[in-house]
Amino acid sequence: VARVRSFDHSGKDIENEPLYEISVQEEITARLHFIKFENTYIETCLDFIKDHLVNTETKVIKATGGGAYKFKDLIEKKLGLKVDKEDVMTCLIKGCNFVLRNIPHEVFAYQKDSDTEFRFQTNHPNIFPYLLVNIGSGVSIVKVETEDKFEWIGGSSIGGGTFWGLGALLTKTKKFDELLQLASKGQHTNVDMLVKDVYGGAYQTLGLSGNLIASSFGKSTTADKEFSKEDMAKSLLHMISNDIGQLACLYAKLHNLDKIYFGGFFIRGHPVTMRTITYSINFFSKGEVQALFLRHEGYLGAIGAFLKGAEQDNPNQYSWGENYAGSSGLMSTSPDVYPMQRTRSGTFDMLEMDRLERPLVNLPLLKDPSTYIPDTVDLTDDAMARKYWLTCFEEALDGVAKRAAASQPDSIDALQRAEKFRQKYWNKLQTLRQQPFAYGTLTVRSLLDTREHCLNEFNFPDPYSKVKQKENGIALKCFQSVIESLDSLGWEERQFALVKGLLAGNVFDWGAKAVSDVLESEPQFGFEEAKSKLQGIGRSVVVVGSGYCVSVREGPPHKCALIFADNSGIDIILGVFPFVRELLSRGTEVILACNSGPALNDVTYSESLIVTERIAAMDPVIQSALREEKLLLVQTGSSSPCLDLSPQSRLFPWGRVRARPSLTQTSRSSRLDKGLAVLVRERKTDLVIIEGMGRAIHTNYYAALKCESLKLAVIKNSWLADRLGGKIFSVIFKYEVPCK
Repeated sequence: VARVRSFDHSGKDIENEPLYEISVQEEITARLHFIKFENTYIETCLDFIKDHLVNTETKVIKATGGGAYKFKDLIEKKLGLKVDKEDVMTCLIKGCNFVLRNIPHEVFAYQKDSDTEFRFQTNHPNIFPYLLVNIGSGVSIVKVETEDKFEWIGGSSIGGGTFWGLGALLTKTKKFDELLQLASKGQHTNVDMLVKDVYGGAYQTLGLSGNLIASSFGKSTTADKEFSKEDMAKSLLHMISNDIGQLACLYAKLHNLDKIYFGGFFIRGHPVTMRTITYSINFFSKGEVQALFLRHEGYLGAIGAFLKGAEQDNPNQYSWGENYAGSSGLMSTSPDVYPMQRTRSGTFDMLEMDRLERPLVNLPLLKDPSTYIPDTVDLTDDAMARKYWLTCFEEALDGVAKRAAASQPDSIDALQRAEKFRQKYWNKLQTLRQQPFAYGTLTVRSLLDTREHCLNEFNFPDPYSKVKQKENGIALKCFQSVIESLDSLGWEERQFALVKGLLAGNVFDWGAKAVSDVLESEPQFGFEEAKSKLQGIGRSVVVVGSGYCVSVREGPPHKCALIFADNSGIDIILGVFPFVRELLSRGTEVILACNSGPALNDVTYSESLIVTERIAAMDPVIQSALREEKLLLVQTGSSSPCLDLSPQSRLFPWGRVRARPSLTQTSRSSRLDKGLAVLVRERKTDLVIIEGMGRAIHTNYYAALKCESLKLAVIKNSWLADRLGGKIFSVIFKYEVPCK
């Protein structure tokens, strides 16, 4: 936990004192850990639970599924706890609803012949009705209509157990994963009889594809040869997957449902299985029913059992966010889980989730929340962009690790923890090179958020805290002279200078390598030097729109402006605050929104309170606006350099706070705070200003709002500048008026 608070300066000379105090403290927060493993390791798992997780308050352990009966006596004997068995269907549905609501990009469609095999679905608040087909040993089919209204409507004894059992008999392979591996290498056409094998060339008159399976294992009745294990495993997988797909499709059509979620241990994110089921659904429904899969399908029952056990704490009042530092990715290599030493065939997949405190909300000013996509580029789909950004994050990694260690000079293990962070994030990047879809749609935002998660995992909540403290102190000393200079200008000249200052301030971004190199090599680099770096001011390089100044000059003042600020130091103090002051002078109220938690050198809400207090002591316009609540400081709920304005944003547990600032940090992903959304409605906000590369380019570049908006940033990455048709340090100045 990173904490920032003002010094008690009463009666003291504060000239040479730092601007504020910084401390890093431990604080208990809630995290869920789920581990998926084969039953072979049940005793090892129970030993781990006994040694590490059972405490004196633990009396009961929740369990569901067949294992709750099969292993009941073993669990109670090993742990000395009572096993409380929960209904498997109730747990399954609770778990499914939970992941659909709480995990972004949980759901995907599988398209084998597409450039991007995995097509992730955007979370939608209205998840009902749907059909859940859970494929474990057998198959259960459940129609889900509401949170608590669901019905088992059918099933089959031919499921994952059938594949495993018959596969073991046919191939002598006892491990489920090894059987799937065999199937991935096989050719089912060597074993299966196809339509063209039965009808020859006449199959075309039937309107069927000649490659359609007419009879699973059909060739084994006539061929006088031994079939390979790989071919038999592939044929068996096709047979069972096709059967399940057809059965699911028939039930969906019978109950007028157009989406089917497939879950259970059988799927395992296995491409052949998903492809066959998808093909079967498309074929039998003529494309009217969609086959959908879940990244965390193997955890549904366990999640549901947890929720049942936590009912007294009303878990629905919380939100949960996936922690990318601890979770295994879809189809990624399973981590080694100490002390569970395993053979090569064993698998341990993990899901970690952090608890947040509030229900989910969207920014009320989004024009169409249902079509809003925060991210500008899908790196899962854009191979060239993906290669560039993964390399970019790899090259920056040593510098981030160095910065993390330097932020805690008094810690004896800071270097060791920084190296662990570096290795963990490096491994994540290598996973994403091989499986870019591992955690859903890959974006610059998700790469940044994963890095923040990994930093937090090794107790580096705010690596840039000392940098921000120093830069805030330096910038405050220049504030009055900047204001005096602006006040000496004529109206139109001042508007241009304000915008240029806002953009020049945005140059100071330690997350951009081009900037950090300059700041490291030229310590005296300042506000005026940044202005000289800007490309495109007054020209049409990457300047998009020029209507803002015209609007300010000719139209009435806005009622209320919402400003999403970016960096500490010169950016917030010499760039944003003079702009805020100008809006206030025109009679426009201002909501200044800053990050709830640290990310790079972005200004946090806690820091903004202290900075604003100092500015107010120097400037009567700011002081008066604070006193009359025409300037309001709020937290976005985000601990990310990017910004997600959607209903699926996972929230931090804080609204607008007026007390002495301190920060409790529970998650790192892009979020939007409910208190901010309420304030936007109350103040009838009619102008939104989004500043910075992360918030205005990597995210929200195409975001459509109901009110006027201004998106501005300095492009501090040469590759991105080239893509947008400009040069490094070109500017984005995108003013948009909503269509009537």
